[in-house]
Amino acid sequence: MAETTIPTTAQEESRAPATREESRFLVPPVDIYETSEGLTVVADLPGVTKDNLDVRVENNVLTIKGRLTPKARGDNLYQEYELHDFFRQFELLEDVDQEKITAELKQGVLTLKLPKAEAAKPKKITVKVN
Repeated sequence: MAETTIPTTAQEESRAPATREESRFLVPPVDIYETSEGLTVVADLPGVTKDNLDVRVENNVLTIKGRLTPKARGDNLYQEYELHDFFRQFELLEDVDQEKITAELKQGVLTLKLPKAEAAKPKKITVKVN
């Protein structure tokens, strides 16, 4: 599994109006563990709820998007920092069974289980003695 990003084309850049604020994303810290069953990806997404989380696989690219919604009570008089959304992508190898990927979000920590495809799992070969 390798990290990847979406390339932007010159045509997309020319369509953006000059007055529009550039989108900013935070890259969430991620731990990746390999087990005999497959890969486990653990991403820190503090403040992201299930409704504001988008995890998808398209063209062998795993995309994690998390949107933060401010929970301020009342109007802002002063703001020292700005909340940004989370975004991260990984290119998947062919030995990941994309149909069996599972995701769990618990207290701002996303855990993805990416099982190995049956063809990629190690198999024991029995030896016959003559």
